Amino acid sequence: MTRDNFLFAIIGILLGFIVGFMLHGVMSQRDAERAAASTTQRQQQLPPDHPPVGTDGTGNSQQQSMEQVQQTLARARSNPKDFEAQIMAANLEYQIGQYDQAIQFLLTANQIKPDDYNTVANLVMVNMDARHMDAAEKWYRAALAKKPDDVAVLDGLCNVLLTAGKKSEAEQMVNRLAKADASNQDLPQFRDRLSKLK
Repeated sequence: MTRDNFLFAIIGILLGFIVGFMLHGVMSQRDAERAAASTTQRQQQLPPDHPPVGTDGTGNSQQQSMEQVQQTLARARSNPKDFEAQIMAANLEYQIGQYDQAIQFLLTANQIKPDDYNTVANLVMVNMDARHMDAAEKWYRAALAKKPDDVAVLDGLCNVLLTAGKKSEAEQMVNRLAKADASNQDLPQFRDRLSKLK
């Protein structure tokens, strides 16, 4: 190998190292930007009170989030008179699809503040998602007792009663819904379902 060839080989190797180093820097920066964008996007899709989700690869943020969840649940269990703790625990359980556990926390919250309408409304929603139709009907009626003209509650109760095949009660509730909101978009299908029950 001549001296010139050797010099070109060394220059080529050095140039390769420099170009490789620059490419690696650009690629790393691009990956970091993608990860940050992905984290931001995922956090925007989460409810406002959801613990932060990390993507640093170490699992520290996820571990910290799990610890926060466990602390929230432990706080609710150890303080059955703490209304806010019960509501927070119910929200966490609901978010992960643990409906029966969410219902237990909501029931405790309802015992602490029986006049809180939001707790009753949440009991309706979670029981509906858990497919506990009898319990959902009970809580719809409790919500209606607190707000007799709440169109959303009337609408939901009509649906539950029709699904259960309770013809006369469903007819009364459909008529009540028609009085409260004559232009309700569900009225035609409720009346159709009611006619099929007769």
